[in-house]
Amino acid sequence: MKTYLSLLGFLCVCFTFAQVNQETFDSYKLDEKRTIQVYTPENYSEEKTYPVIVVLDAEYLFDIVVSNVKFYTFWEEMPEAIVVGINQNYNNIRAEDCDFSDKDGLPREKANAFFEFIGIELIPYLSQKYKLANFKAIVGHDLTANFAHYYLYKDNPLFDAYINLSPSFAPLMEDRIPDRMASFEDKKFYYLATSEEDEKSNRTRIKTLNERLNKVDNANFHYYFDNFKNGNHAAIASYAIPRALDKIFDIYKPISPREYREKMLTAEAPIYDYLEAKYTTIEELFGFKKHVSLNDIMATYAGIKKKEDLPSLEKLAKLAKKEYPDTMLGFYFEAEFYEEMGEPKKALRTYEKAFGMSEIDFLTKDMALDKIDALKADFGW
Repeated sequence: MKTYLSLLGFLCVCFTFAQVNQETFDSYKLDEKRTIQVYTPENYSEEKTYPVIVVLDAEYLFDIVVSNVKFYTFWEEMPEAIVVGINQNYNNIRAEDCDFSDKDGLPREKANAFFEFIGIELIPYLSQKYKLANFKAIVGHDLTANFAHYYLYKDNPLFDAYINLSPSFAPLMEDRIPDRMASFEDKKFYYLATSEEDEKSNRTRIKTLNERLNKVDNANFHYYFDNFKNGNHAAIASYAIPRALDKIFDIYKPISPREYREKMLTAEAPIYDYLEAKYTTIEELFGFKKHVSLNDIMATYAGIKKKEDLPSLEKLAKLAKKEYPDTMLGFYFEAEFYEEMGEPKKALRTYEKAFGMSEIDFLTKDMALDKIDALKADFGW
């Protein structure tokens, strides 16, 4: 029995890490070899595209990011993603990668080279090797979190999302970042974290930046801040990374009861338009069409019933036929639309079509048959 359990544990460990590869990257920008770690989803397919998350300080942040990415993708609360970690914690490499001028706060020579290594070498390499989506995120801690901000100085920043764990800011950073965030015309996601037990110098400047970012008036700027009660400067990472992913990929999640109540039902637009806008945003952000989940279709159906939005029901029926073609879902919705519109013959024929299809969720053949019998009885057919 012990042998069996040991073997099972060994196989589980092998499976868990089967999609993580460590590579040596010969960089011409840095004029040195660098070690990177790359996680690809277990079900990686050339038919799909994947957001990429670049993790600095990979020796201690990479595994935390990967485990949380796997957790959220399992529950379909974020898209499957490729995670690439850059090892930096040896031979003073980290300090050189992130070095900046004490006068103007801008990166020095080696840091400039590291900046270009990521943008000119690493990302193009990943793009050639994997099917990458448009969406890119970067994760950093103290010095490396500060470094990530330099990409925001560009007219077209490389990254769309920035996860900043107790950043140790260069001079003038608190002034520059709010100005940049106010100017973007495309969506930018910015997560900032500190704690009550964080290093005082970091915490003070982070609080200043938070106050300024809260005043930024730009619909394209999505800002999230956490001030944890517990967790020292190092432990902040374990608290913040799951929170950051949860916030940044919120749009990707299935419609929750809270989203249904507070957003879908309160929207001025028709119910179906809310669903359509949600999936359009997902496609624009991540560069691929997400299959419309049954959860979201049923939430939309509930909202339609609640607000008696018949035009939306007709559109939802068409969508359900497309997304779930072998089930009775679309035909049942369509039949219900005809019934509500006072077209019983069309409703009867369509319920009969639904009866011949596979059951799904709460919809059963008995329900379709009850509708058929009721219509026949009402009209004497």
